[in-house]
Amino acid sequence: MSDIKKVKSALISVFHKDGLEPIVKQLNSLGVTIYSTGGTEKFIKDLGIEVVAVEDLTSYPSILGGRVKTLHPKVFGGILGRRENEGDLSQLESYQIPEIDIVIVDLYPFEKTVASGASEQDIIEKIDIGGISLIRAAAKNFKDVICVSSMNQYDEFLSLISEDEGRISLSDRKKFASKAFAVSSHYDTAIFKYLNAEGSEIEFRESFNLSTPLRYGENPHQKGYFFGNLDGLFDKLHGKELSYNNLLDVDAAVNLMNEFQGEAPTFAILKHNNACGLAQRETIEEAYKEALAGDPVSAFGGILISNTAINVATAEEIHKLFCEVVIAPSYEEEALSILKGKKNRILLIQKEVKLPSMNFRTALNGVLSQEKDDKTDQVSDLTNVTELNPSESETSDLLFASKICKHTKSNTIVLVKNKQLFASGTGQTSRVDALNQAIAKARHFNFDLKGSVMASDAFFPFPDCVEIADKAGITAVIQPGGSIKDQLSIDYCNENKMSMVTTGTRHFKH
Repeated sequence: MSDIKKVKSALISVFHKDGLEPIVKQLNSLGVTIYSTGGTEKFIKDLGIEVVAVEDLTSYPSILGGRVKTLHPKVFGGILGRRENEGDLSQLESYQIPEIDIVIVDLYPFEKTVASGASEQDIIEKIDIGGISLIRAAAKNFKDVICVSSMNQYDEFLSLISEDEGRISLSDRKKFASKAFAVSSHYDTAIFKYLNAEGSEIEFRESFNLSTPLRYGENPHQKGYFFGNLDGLFDKLHGKELSYNNLLDVDAAVNLMNEFQGEAPTFAILKHNNACGLAQRETIEEAYKEALAGDPVSAFGGILISNTAINVATAEEIHKLFCEVVIAPSYEEEALSILKGKKNRILLIQKEVKLPSMNFRTALNGVLSQEKDDKTDQVSDLTNVTELNPSESETSDLLFASKICKHTKSNTIVLVKNKQLFASGTGQTSRVDALNQAIAKARHFNFDLKGSVMASDAFFPFPDCVEIADKAGITAVIQPGGSIKDQLSIDYCNENKMSMVTTGTRHFKH
């Protein structure tokens, strides 16, 4: 028997009617019998097209406030009946069940209802039962039935039935079945996550409908994709498409700058997920210049992000630098014109969107998941453990450095003075190596470390780090504490008139 089947009947039950009209008209022109119910039935009738009410097929009305409309053997039998199975065909004939070749469904908008802040009662009513059942039944029987499971598939399906007078191949039916189970899976995941918002069930369930093929992955020989809705987070104003590595850097930049929202103008430059420059000043132009001074070499090809609008003066300075991406909450019109002077430079406006509260990544043959590190060290978290307390300006710098440290690859040491990142040691296997790297880098760019402060993402098991820091001119230290040998570092600080505060919170980042 041929894999090509000519469609003769269709069941249509959709929430969104946009884009449905040309499909209905095309089916009508092909002589397809159309079954429908509720609002969809009325929509089709209003087009002047004949439609058979599901209630007439089943001899049962829509009941329970519309909760039960299509859940009936005369509907599901017509969908699930196997056309090559004599027993199935005999039963269909015996019970006067018509074969259904097409099922078109668009589910209740559950996720949009949740996002709208609706009441729990309204949200529960938007859990589609009949629609999801129709999708699964039609997709299961893809050998005989084609399932259109979302309004996003309307255009593709219309092209398909228009190409060969309603003849549809097995491969196309199977492709649409795959899409259908993707829709079903995503829908169920959204419901689970809503009902399990408090995390009473420890299960890993994530699903993203939107996918974007990238030019390649981390390297040109690797395929790469982004799953998610970037348009929900950014307005892209200019430039080439974001790459896999761009997206990793943008993610790091956004999470870092979130630490400084609502504060004085702050500018950061990132490279390979780490800040190579960051400063806070009275104007965003000054903040950018000081951030760039932190490491003008690494800034080449970097990701730039501001916590406030970018004006003309700042844009003129940025335009002198080759950078991949610029992110800001807004741009002055003339500033935007300047920055568009480089055709590939990506310009993004970041929207006020809540980021996910959970992190996950593949590991071995499974997935690691954890709560996001949303702890930002505050003055109230600090414990003065040395005889000398940090000054007010040192305390301000210590908290500033701690924010950067939290978003830098471990092991890390961050050096700050006057709310300017002097240097950081990033991703080192030894904390001593991280400190030495930071000191060497700061000196390379002619920073005077005298009076600077040091932040560490984890405790000091030995006093070697505070000794090296002291000899470099560093006067204050912030670290989690918790080593059984904390006292050795505290003693050294006391003996050499350094101040140290502990936070009680480690900020590893791997």
